[in-house]
Amino acid sequence: MLAKRIIPCLDIQNGRTVKGTNFINLRDAGDPVELGARYAMEGADELVFLDITATHEKRKTLSELARRIASHINIPFTVGGGISSADDVRVLLENGADKISVNTAAFKNPKLISELAGSFGSQCVVLAIDVKKGNNGEYFVYLNGGRLETKTTCLDWAKRGVQMGAGEILLTSMDHDGTKNGFAVELTRLLAENLPVPVIASGGGGTREHFSQIFKEGKADAALAASIFHFGEIPIPHLKEFLITEGIDIRI
Repeated sequence: MLAKRIIPCLDIQNGRTVKGTNFINLRDAGDPVELGARYAMEGADELVFLDITATHEKRKTLSELARRIASHINIPFTVGGGISSADDVRVLLENGADKISVNTAAFKNPKLISELAGSFGSQCVVLAIDVKKGNNGEYFVYLNGGRLETKTTCLDWAKRGVQMGAGEILLTSMDHDGTKNGFAVELTRLLAENLPVPVIASGGGGTREHFSQIFKEGKADAALAASIFHFGEIPIPHLKEFLITEGIDIRI
């Protein structure tokens, strides 16, 4: 089995790292390049940088950010936000990104996933899915940074995305985001058991036990978190040491 991955996520707004709860009430968390370099030194397996307002404000993810990140870290990183074409991806990869994340643009034009996978390889294409639980118990996809509800279920869209060429799913539970009450274990397991690609769980990580649970019960391939790392609540080395004692295969 592949080792499980710990992935700090840096949400970017106007060039700064921010973090909120349930996608709102954002607060500043520092310089993304400085934070990314620190996480790489502490043992993070990968990093994810998301320009959370790029799609909403019709802006492109800045290639300059990718270039700055690449010059300061030596681990793989993914960049997302406002990506809508192969040209967008090419610029980011040329400036040092290892993978790209697509969300709203891919939902509105699923052929974009096939185009990107065909041009750069499925391993480069991460399909980010933001979901919220509906009154009927189903999990529905949301677009534009969680602002726009759709009638498409999470599993249906994830399956289609993988069929179109996505090599990985970044699953964010909006209900759990920033709460530190635990990941969406049931939903993560649903995707992990029904998809042939890795699933990254995001939203709700607040304790070391939450990470153990999402790996063991949720069957996630990776766990992503933000504020607990940004504000020094759980140092990455301590988290990894704990997971090893839990019998989870993790890189040191």
